[in-house]
Order: sequence, then C-alpha cells, then structure tokens
Amino acid sequence: MNFEYPSVLWLLAVPLLLVGLYLYRELAGRRPHLRVSTATPWTEGGRTILSVIRHLPFALRTAALCLIIVALARPRSSTEVEKVDAEGIDIILVMDVSTSMLARDFKPDRISAAKDIAIEFISQRPSDRMGIVVFAGESYTQCPLTTDRATLINLMKEVQTDLIEDGTAIGNGLATAVARMMDSEAPSRVVILLTDGVNNSGEVAPQTAAEIAKTYGVRVYTIGVGANGTAPYPVMTPWGIELQNLPVEIDEELLKGISEATGGRYFRATDNTKLAEIYSEINKMEKARTSVDSFPVFKELFGRFGLAALICLLLELIVSLLIRRMP
Repeated sequence: MNFEYPSVLWLLAVPLLLVGLYLYRELAGRRPHLRVSTATPWTEGGRTILSVIRHLPFALRTAALCLIIVALARPRSSTEVEKVDAEGIDIILVMDVSTSMLARDFKPDRISAAKDIAIEFISQRPSDRMGIVVFAGESYTQCPLTTDRATLINLMKEVQTDLIEDGTAIGNGLATAVARMMDSEAPSRVVILLTDGVNNSGEVAPQTAAEIAKTYGVRVYTIGVGANGTAPYPVMTPWGIELQNLPVEIDEELLKGISEATGGRYFRATDNTKLAEIYSEINKMEKARTSVDSFPVFKELFGRFGLAALICLLLELIVSLLIRRMP
C-alpha cells in the first residue's frame, strides 16, 4: 500500500496530542474529592462497568479521526502489470515432394522426417503467420499464411508425394512462396526451402526467383536433405518395390547462391538429428520482435478507511447514549 498524499499523514500528530492531553487529565489532573473515614464501600465493590467503558467514546472518536486522516492521504495498492507486444514474422515453408523424397536415408523416409520436424518448428512459433508451399515438377500453395496452428499442422500432415507431376522445380516453389508474401506487412519475411535434388523443371529459373525474393525483402534459408554418397531409394521392380542404393545429387551451389543473394543461409541435413538441429538454429536466428511495457495498476483504498471511521463514530454515539442511561 502507498499514499498519493503522504504529507497529510503528519496530521496524525493531532490525535496523538489529544491522547496525551487526555491521559494527563486522567492521571495528573485535579479531581473533586471527598474525605471519608474509610474507603471500604468503594474498594469492596470493585471496578464498575461504567469505570471501564467511560473511556470508550474517546477511544472511538480518536480512532475515527486517525482513519479520516489516513483516508485523506489517499491510500491505494498497486500491482505491476506487463503488456507484451509481439511483432510476428511471416514464414513460408517450401517443401520438395518429388518421389526422391521417399528415400530411406532418413527415418522412416525423407518426407516423413521433414514433415515431423516442420510440425515441431510450427508449434514453437505461436506469434508468427506461417504457410506451406509444396513443389515437384510444378508448385502450389498447400496453406496460405495463417496463425491457425491446428489447420497449419493438419495440412502439413497431408503433404505427400505423387500429388503433382514429378520433377524438381525449385524456382517455381520459391516464386510461389514469394508471391504469397508480396502484400505482407510483417517486419520480417522468411522462406525455408527444403529439397533433395537438382532443379530440372519449371518455368521460373531459381536465380530469377531469388532475385524476386531479394527485391521484396524476403530472406531465404535453403536446406539440402540427403546422406553423403548414396541413399536407399524404393524402386519398382518386377518383383515389387525394392530398396536400391542410388547416388544423392543435391545442387548445393545453387542453394547456397539463393540463400546468399537474399541474406539467408544454406544448411545440409544428412539425417533426422541434423535436420532437427537446423530448424532449431533457424528458430533462434529468426526471433519475433517483442516489446514489454510495465505499468502500475492502482486500487483506491480510501473508501475502506472512510467507512471504518464512520463505524467508529456511530459506535461512539451508541456507547455515549448507553453510558448516560446507566445508573
């Protein structure tokens, strides 16, 4: 509790002086007296109720005066409240869904691992708008920018291969993501592009898409997924699907060029753990801007002291009337 006008509390010296004066009159003041041969009748009777409660009106009046002075000082309690304003980042996850993403060098395969780790990344960023773009031989938007985490996660779970023409159109995927951000007013716009191959289709060249991203201030992080050397791919044979070790081909120079041109960074993921670490690192680098304002919230308490003073005055009145009627 604190006081808006603490200097008013100096007035508490007034009731203190009144108490001192009252005690002086009671203990040292001259009183009427009567000489008698013995005080036995008075001592045998003990102290009467009247002798005890006759001081109560003064005590109640003094308490009321103290309470009124405290109320005039305007007592109030305060609580510190923090207001946090978060400026989110617009992030679009661009994912390769070509059939090569079914390779088993990740557990259980590349596309499943990428989806699971992306979902974890989405759940860690509640202040951001996020979207999903998928690409193979062409590209399309799986989910536009949204803050609806449940919908975003459900749509990420539905991402799979064989939904569109096979191929690797990196330029188309990036251009689609940038188009989704052209009207964004977010303070920071980011694309996380994940692929396991070499650009071999699409109408938009990856370098052209990177220049467009740079023009609109979109930062692109690129991730190449695939083990070093060879990886087991599921291949259809006359005897069914079999795993065959095929060479891993990732155009790392292209991915590095895209990220460097837009102010991003290129990462290489060779297994589930490394991919999770990459998303964690991007999560740390792309922090949402937050501002915290602290301000006190006051609750006025003078009414309580004023009510208590009124009760004391009413009790004084009642006690005074009772004393007058006592024999």
